[in-house]
Amino acid sequence: MKNRELKPRKRGWVATALRRYLQIVNHPIYFRHFHTPGRERMPKDGNPVVVVSNHQNCLIDPLGLVFSLSDRKPRFLARASVFKNPILNKVIRGLGALPTYRAKFDGIKGVAKNKGTLEEVAKSLSHGETVVLYPEGQHQNKRWLGPFSQAYLKMAFGAAEEFDFDREVYVMPTANHYSHYRLPREDMMIAYGEPVALSPYYERYKEQPREVMSEVNDIVRGQIEHLMLNIEDLDHYAEIDFLRSGDYGRVWAEKHSYRADYLPDKLASDKDLVAALATLSEREPEKAEEIFEQTRHLVKGLRKMGFREWLLRRGRGVGEFALFLLGMLVGLAPFVAAIGTTWPVFVLPLLVNRAFIKDRQFRGSINLAVTLLVTYPLCGFVPSIVMLCQGDWLMGLGWLVLFPVAVIYATNYMRWSRKLLGYARFVLAKKKDVEKLRKRRKKLYEELDKLLCKER
Repeated sequence: MKNRELKPRKRGWVATALRRYLQIVNHPIYFRHFHTPGRERMPKDGNPVVVVSNHQNCLIDPLGLVFSLSDRKPRFLARASVFKNPILNKVIRGLGALPTYRAKFDGIKGVAKNKGTLEEVAKSLSHGETVVLYPEGQHQNKRWLGPFSQAYLKMAFGAAEEFDFDREVYVMPTANHYSHYRLPREDMMIAYGEPVALSPYYERYKEQPREVMSEVNDIVRGQIEHLMLNIEDLDHYAEIDFLRSGDYGRVWAEKHSYRADYLPDKLASDKDLVAALATLSEREPEKAEEIFEQTRHLVKGLRKMGFREWLLRRGRGVGEFALFLLGMLVGLAPFVAAIGTTWPVFVLPLLVNRAFIKDRQFRGSINLAVTLLVTYPLCGFVPSIVMLCQGDWLMGLGWLVLFPVAVIYATNYMRWSRKLLGYARFVLAKKKDVEKLRKRRKKLYEELDKLLCKER
């Protein structure tokens, strides 16, 4: 078998510049931290690779993969409706997106157009490039892994067949994970598994294609499931998600030597906790149901009182609240200055989401897309270019540097404001109501500790 790497097509300078700009805005401006564990396991450029991933955050998922593969020109498939906007069409095609048509949305005639997309996919793989596919077929609205279509393996083995089964083709399992799906200034992670070389399956595939694809699919899906947080108990999803993302999940991480504020560690901790809860549900379903019922009551109580769980760890905290309020007052003037120059970055995505977007999972993608393509260029680059053209180099360069700082500060200040509001509700709440909620929380977590201790 020939192992010589192929020569991928080079990006044009326009596409390279656009990609670099989008990458800079994506992180560290939109996301605080961007993690790519296992990235070194990706086969070198020049090897045909089909990257396969879970799908939980619409357009942000493939963009994250594209930005993590700095040495590659990956192709990824996106719903055809995304390409209807002429501006967005050019941008995402420049990033490597190709339209995929579905009978449900585009009709039978639309599906026929997939022939051109599949030809381009085959061409990419024949050049030793990368194709990104999402076998679930649609994004999920929960942290779980849906059923897979095996179309990605038809493409991968199809590419091998085009090479007369004389070259290696890889399938690379990956998984995406977010500290929060829809909010800016959160953390994102693209985790890479072990590449699956298809050459050991070539001979069997010629005789038993379905059986071989099913076998390889199980391996790939198993890796992705291992890389991500997969909460399979959808009946108790809300309760499990609250426990792993709240105080209990933080304490669990610290008890088991994980760093709760480092996303890869927190993911590993969350997987352990979810697995322990699943084992509890299997062995002692009645006890588990009691835990979930208590969790529902705790969540209901917190929502009724209008503050977050972390405040129950503290006393009344009047002095601390006063210092927090003072700090917010001191920071108000810089916030007013920051929001006065950056307000379109926050307002325009909000208006677009409210007017056109019903699926909440799309909101983060809309926030990022509008920021990348509209508000940041108009508010960040255009004023700077105007100043530079007028000969005011100091102001032009200063604006270019300070604008992203203002965006980050305004975002954080609004988050601190919501935190302050919850703190105020906590301080002003009736003491007996707070104590009742605190005791309920303490009882729940003590009982949970005892039960989960048995499972480990």
